[in-house]
Amino acid sequence: MADEPYRPRLSVIVPSYDQAAFLPRALSSLVAQDFSDWEAIAVDDGSTDETPALLAAWARTESRLKLIRHPGNLGLGAALNTGLRAAQGDLIAYLPSDDHYFGGHLTSLIGALEAAPHARLAVSGLRHHYSKLAPGRIEGEPIQLVQALHRAGPERWVERAELTTDDLDAMFWDQFGPPVESGQITAEWVDHPLQRHKAIRSPDGGVNPYRQRYRVREPLNFRSTTGLAIDERARFAPFRATSYPRAKDGLKILLVGELAYNPERVLALAERGNTLFGLWTDTPCWFNWVGPQPFGHVEDLPADDWQNALRRVRPDVIYALLNWQTIAFAHRILRDNPGGPFVWHFKEGPFIAIEKGLWPRLLDLYLEADGRVYSSAEMRDWFALADPRLAGGGAPELVLDGDLPKADVLREAPTPRLSDADGEIHTVVPGRPIGLHPETVAELAANGVHLHVYGDFIHDMWRAWIARTQSLAGRFLHIHSTVHQEQWVEEFSRYHAGWLHFFQSKNQGDLRRADWDDLNLPARMATLGVCGLPMLQRDNSGHIVATQTLARERGLGFFFQDMAGLAGQLRDRRAVDAVRGNVWAQRRDFTFDAQADALVALLRAAIRARAARVTVAAE
Repeated sequence: MADEPYRPRLSVIVPSYDQAAFLPRALSSLVAQDFSDWEAIAVDDGSTDETPALLAAWARTESRLKLIRHPGNLGLGAALNTGLRAAQGDLIAYLPSDDHYFGGHLTSLIGALEAAPHARLAVSGLRHHYSKLAPGRIEGEPIQLVQALHRAGPERWVERAELTTDDLDAMFWDQFGPPVESGQITAEWVDHPLQRHKAIRSPDGGVNPYRQRYRVREPLNFRSTTGLAIDERARFAPFRATSYPRAKDGLKILLVGELAYNPERVLALAERGNTLFGLWTDTPCWFNWVGPQPFGHVEDLPADDWQNALRRVRPDVIYALLNWQTIAFAHRILRDNPGGPFVWHFKEGPFIAIEKGLWPRLLDLYLEADGRVYSSAEMRDWFALADPRLAGGGAPELVLDGDLPKADVLREAPTPRLSDADGEIHTVVPGRPIGLHPETVAELAANGVHLHVYGDFIHDMWRAWIARTQSLAGRFLHIHSTVHQEQWVEEFSRYHAGWLHFFQSKNQGDLRRADWDDLNLPARMATLGVCGLPMLQRDNSGHIVATQTLARERGLGFFFQDMAGLAGQLRDRRAVDAVRGNVWAQRRDFTFDAQADALVALLRAAIRARAARVTVAAE
């Protein structure tokens, strides 16, 4: 009778993605363990660095190391499930390639599990964040892979096709029940910028940094423990199912940079028969939407060979945008562009560009562009003062807010107001309560005005503000989760009015004294506009303030100096109804669709301007 193949007692799964520099320390810490009856299954999840070669070199000298490589990145859950399927041991441990074991790690975990025969999961203590120590689970964190060992069974990890999250408990550990602890600190969860959970958690991570780092092409069901939760598959399915035939005179438009909020707005360009391509910054923030776009209909150019791709596609115009995070990237495209008209659209305040050392490149983008788009008239005028070369002429110009939603958010009728049921005044902030200090909200409460604040990030990043404000305002403060575009009108139209940024301008009518608050039309202005809500802002008469100018010209809201004055205006039902009706009648003006024709005209003007300059140069 032939001997049965040997089966190790323990299988150690080593998931890896672009962490080659850490791999030797991880693998050497495994080889050095005093427990030796193990196999290691290294799952290379589509790495683009030296990981494949490094693993192959290790496998040539360590027979217990088995290699599996995914052709592309499938996500942590899929990599771990690949390892589980290949595992032969009755026990399973994990060693992410950027973490490592201390001496005796495996022995102590196996001993803890053997001492608790009814338990299925054992957890060690950890060193983390360089020098901090945790005897077991780190407070506020899920169980980490490097500290866990469990009995093999039918359990499987949640994969990216189902859910993308940094909550490892929800992905796997919750299936096991309470773990036993070894009571010994025998491993390190290594802190560094490229950890997976940091690509997921706001403010440095989020759906777009995650998409960029892991080269994700499909829409995600994304849930972060600190920040955004979004099911892109559900939200963008109607757009993906729609076709956009190219018009005979349609433009080929290359979008460069990022799309910030409301990214599906660019489909209004496709609806007009234009063809869209994308070339995206590699350093997006969580709100900077980059490709592959989850709504489809945008063909991405390869970042590592974009110039050749540009020559192949031959776009009619480059439309570069939007916030400061993309200035350096857009500038590189401007300077290395092998020909073709270039339009620059800037949303973020120029002051942060100065702070970040980007001012020279920002000026180049405006001065050398064939078309210029400013987010407000005040912003345009400020730039003309900052550099007289931008004052009138030189290139076609357009004033267009950068974050307008697509008209699909509009609804036929608003939702009945909360005040109809309780007779009280309810106001809303869709986002951060900028300028609404706890004492300010307390004044609102003292005057019988409720404040409703929306945003999942508020729960985590504004905890101190929430606690302080609740202690002062009591039942008049309400914290809600994020509401996505498709529910804006239904949810927000229940309120009397909505808050813009609340601040006291200091420019005294001198544009040179203006700051970002003065020049900005915040994204929430469009949100409130499409919902037909009067907009609330401090009365900054005598100062240059973009939101104030627009709101006064179009009758969009209420202006006041103190909360008692605001409450008095909001109790005037006739006045509130009149302003609500006025905003509701103009709600389509707050959509990108209403401005898309003007943008296309600007793009065509930029094409003509470039052609004219080329002709003059040739002569």
